[in-house]
Amino acid sequence: MRFNDQLATPVVENRLVSHAAVFKPSPIMVKGLEATEWPGRSQTLRHGPVTYYLDGAHTMGSMQACVHWFSQETQQEESSNRGPVIRVLLFNTTGERDSAAILKLLEPCQFDFAVFCPNITETITENNADQQNFNVSVENMLTRCIDNQISWQRLSGTDIQQQSESELLIKDRLPLVAKTRTHTLVFPCILSALQWISQGRDVVLATAGSPYLPVQSSITAKAEPLREAAHVSVLVTGSLHLVGGVLKYLDPSLAS
Repeated sequence: MRFNDQLATPVVENRLVSHAAVFKPSPIMVKGLEATEWPGRSQTLRHGPVTYYLDGAHTMGSMQACVHWFSQETQQEESSNRGPVIRVLLFNTTGERDSAAILKLLEPCQFDFAVFCPNITETITENNADQQNFNVSVENMLTRCIDNQISWQRLSGTDIQQQSESELLIKDRLPLVAKTRTHTLVFPCILSALQWISQGRDVVLATAGSPYLPVQSSITAKAEPLREAAHVSVLVTGSLHLVGGVLKYLDPSLAS
């Protein structure tokens, strides 16, 4: 991904001018900005019929910018596709951020599915320590995901079922997937979420050598629109750690 130099250069100039009115970036500095690569920020990865839009936005301001960017990019991408296009949100937040307020900014994107998962890469292997927050238990992370799911349902007007149907049964092991509601799902890790979203249509993910994490047949059935769509647009946002975990699978070269 190339950093948008038409946007970046004026921004940097304004920042620098605010500190030193006589300073102006040199041609070498401008050239450096034009060549800058910033994975996980306004990054687009096209894997056949699945396009991933990755932005580690996790504040109100950055999410507003993310929504604007995603809307513009998908409008161009989807206009060239013949047939149905499905939009999927893959989201997580950490810390004390107001997830409900951030999710509200994403409403105009008109997602067909909202998928939530913690910043855990896989549930069946030893996880990458860089993706974990050791101050938060796995149960708390999954509970946060379900809270995000409920917030999205309230925003979208979806009827919320009894809380007992979303209990986290993790005494013995992690669930393969939490209880679902219309158009929203909670998965226990990044890999299981990506595998469900892509439905085997992402060649890079399918051939990466990662273990396949099976889900219940009822969950597989809900993915029929993803299998039949002409194109799937996936926005990954809300957490830099989430975006980093996704890039581990979608762009393995970054881990080498």
